[in-house]
Amino acid sequence: MMNELKRGIFIITAGILISCSSNPYKKTNKVYKKQAKEYSKQLKEFTPEKDKATDTLNYGEYAVGTTNFNLRKPNYVVIHHTAQDSVRQTLNTFTIPRAQVSSHYVISKDGEIYHMLNDYYRAWHGGVGMWGSNTDLNSSSIGIELDNNGADTFTEPQIQSLLDVLEELKKKYNIPAKNFIGHSDIAPSRKVDPNKNFPWKRLAEEGYGLWYDEEAVDSLKLASEFFQEFPEGFEMEPNHNTLPFLDKYIFPQVVPAGFDHAMALKVIGYDVSDLASAVKAFKLHFIQEDYEDPILDEYQLKVLYNLYQKYL
Repeated sequence: MMNELKRGIFIITAGILISCSSNPYKKTNKVYKKQAKEYSKQLKEFTPEKDKATDTLNYGEYAVGTTNFNLRKPNYVVIHHTAQDSVRQTLNTFTIPRAQVSSHYVISKDGEIYHMLNDYYRAWHGGVGMWGSNTDLNSSSIGIELDNNGADTFTEPQIQSLLDVLEELKKKYNIPAKNFIGHSDIAPSRKVDPNKNFPWKRLAEEGYGLWYDEEAVDSLKLASEFFQEFPEGFEMEPNHNTLPFLDKYIFPQVVPAGFDHAMALKVIGYDVSDLASAVKAFKLHFIQEDYEDPILDEYQLKVLYNLYQKYL
């Protein structure tokens, strides 16, 4: 009797452990696999052969498929914070169809990485936004969400896992350093993530994103202060008519008198149709203080000029 009781307790305990260890996203994983299978079918379809009978296009006599092709690859990484209370809440949000939002990776505070979507698929993480002339970042980027309520600092395990992911992505897809950006960079009038605590400088030092040269910025002078040292009538002062690369080499320590900060922000990649928002986004990324003010002070203008030179 005692042995049977022990056996029963063991079976119940084992059942509880198995149920606790089962994947709570088993059902949504099935949906993922089904949808991926449908997309794979579409990729296998040989369009000229399929559509020749119904299309009005003047197809050639034969269906001819090239032998020279591969998959399109992502060329940007966009980093977000989740603005939610827990990683579980975010995972649930990204597995609810009505939410209409997703990301390739989610990284928890303790550094656990959830790879939620194949890198070659298009996630719905960027929304309406623009970087340079690219107005559809979702189609050319990988989205990474960091578990963060929007105000907290990011944990060391979380940042270390992020760096591990970025290293893999950069090697795999040969993504340029300047193409590691934030959600607020591509949607300055709508988004403020990742928040002011995000270590952009540290990422840049590892090769993910660009950062300004602090020593060079400290040695920069505005044209108004630099040319005060020269005799009256000196005509070599740079201005907005000077070619940018000439300013860079002839007056490397001077911010030209006609330096256009809107043009510089645009060169970096910002959408300047709402200039005040673009300035705020720039300050959130590179200054990380005073980012509610759409005015650049002298130091911030020098930072912008230094970065602008890097992006030319």
